[in-house]
Amino acid sequence: MPAHSFRARREASGFFRRPRPPVPAGRSAAARPGARLGAWLIRNRRLAVALLLCAAAALTVHQLTPAPVHTVTALAAARDLPAGSALGATDISPIQVPPGMLAHGVLREPGEASGRQLAAPLRKGQLLADAQLLGPGLLTGSPAGSAAVPLRMADPSSIQLVSPGQLVNVVLTAANGFDQHAPSEVLATAVPVLWTSATGGQGGQWLGTQETDGLIVVAATPEQAARLAGASTQGKLFFVLVGTP
Repeated sequence: MPAHSFRARREASGFFRRPRPPVPAGRSAAARPGARLGAWLIRNRRLAVALLLCAAAALTVHQLTPAPVHTVTALAAARDLPAGSALGATDISPIQVPPGMLAHGVLREPGEASGRQLAAPLRKGQLLADAQLLGPGLLTGSPAGSAAVPLRMADPSSIQLVSPGQLVNVVLTAANGFDQHAPSEVLATAVPVLWTSATGGQGGQWLGTQETDGLIVVAATPEQAARLAGASTQGKLFFVLVGTP
């Protein structure tokens, strides 16, 4: 049998095949998805690790950073202020606070406080509310129908013993200590003091008079206010400090 015939049979039967030519490297890399990216990562693995760490840090900071808080403007004491102070531009300063910190009556515009008089002392940074100023705001929280009643005490020096917020009994005596004797009468019991002339301020903006020597202002019910009105013309008024009922 001729040699070329034997070889042709072997090639036909598959026992003898020519090897396929190798695929070019460039064509093989293009045929595999992601091969180029993998090769780049292998060559630049340190840079890839650094980028991943930066991305993780950015995500952490984003998660831990709180959302911006909405704030509003309110007025606060720019320094420690004593009771009776007439507020000026240097006494108050606007600050930004979350809306949830604003109680009802907190002042927000400088014009609302300019020239007003403090009924109680303020610490630096304390928010300013209408209940801390001389005027109708002092009755905040009082029972409906309550009235602010000014009273002139017979002993002006006794005003030094009382301060806003204390409870007092108001006593009237018609006796003159000489030839006239009369029992004392309690006109009001446990009424809270709203303001006193001992704070050093002037009450003209609220009381309608600059003559404040010996004056206190108390919060009274309608019945108490009826008995206290004009009581100083019927005799001498005194107060007695009492505790919480």
